Amino acid sequence: MKFVSAVRKGDQFIGMVKDDAVINVSALAASAGKKIAQTLLEGIQQGEEFTSVAEDLLNSAKVAEYTYPLEELQLLAPIPRPSKNVFCIGKNYRDHAIEMGSEADIPENIMVFSKAPTAVIGHGEGIPSHSNITDQLDYEGELAVIIGKTGTGISEADAMDYVFGYTIINDITARDLQQKHKQFLLGKSLNGTCPMGPWIVHHSEISNPENLMIETKVNGEVRQKGNTSDFIFDIRTMIAELSKGMTLEAGDIIATGTPAGVGKGMKPPVFLKAGDTIEITIEGIGTLRNEIVE
Repeated sequence: MKFVSAVRKGDQFIGMVKDDAVINVSALAASAGKKIAQTLLEGIQQGEEFTSVAEDLLNSAKVAEYTYPLEELQLLAPIPRPSKNVFCIGKNYRDHAIEMGSEADIPENIMVFSKAPTAVIGHGEGIPSHSNITDQLDYEGELAVIIGKTGTGISEADAMDYVFGYTIINDITARDLQQKHKQFLLGKSLNGTCPMGPWIVHHSEISNPENLMIETKVNGEVRQKGNTSDFIFDIRTMIAELSKGMTLEAGDIIATGTPAGVGKGMKPPVFLKAGDTIEITIEGIGTLRNEIVE
């Protein structure tokens, strides 16, 4: 199951992707007299109750009536406005840690920062260049984990039971602000600097999230090429560490880190500019595409 938040003719709805089309689950439920969540975030919070109803609706005789080609839709971020900051795991690939400094920068303990909810945008939306604030805008292609149920003190053994699914995040970063302020929040949270999508793939469709190819292209040129098998800290560790004394809630988002190949790591560094297109492809999920705009 691939879930989207989409808009068609001004109507926002929850959809399920099938081939190159989207089924309007919200409208299908209404036509069948069934109750379903109003937003994908609410659906994730409902858990199996939501996914069960959505799956049953696919057998409706009216599926074709409520199925639209992807090109007719605007895809929003799957969770257009997260209820809290996006959790981000820093330097979670050895080669990326080295390209940002040296082997001394490889973390011994999990490194966490966050991006504000107001940074989130969807597939196809323009990423503001923020040229009045920064001239060092950079990309970071990442697998994101969507938490599916609420928990505190989650053990590594139970951690994967708390995963709803997976999506893609582009952790756009203003490197100069990051350096200036000696912390990550401001450089990571400019408006429009957290493209997410194009959809959430339910965990049942990805047998091993820690063996997925990930590739980032800028204007068609491959910049990052890695595999989630190269994580320093695996997903179980991320969930367990984050939930120590802090409650993770259904709908929370964890960006798992980026492979080597970011613009700052190039010699000399190459940063993004208006007109650049960034495409991040993750095996089993799809491609998140956005353009830098003035």
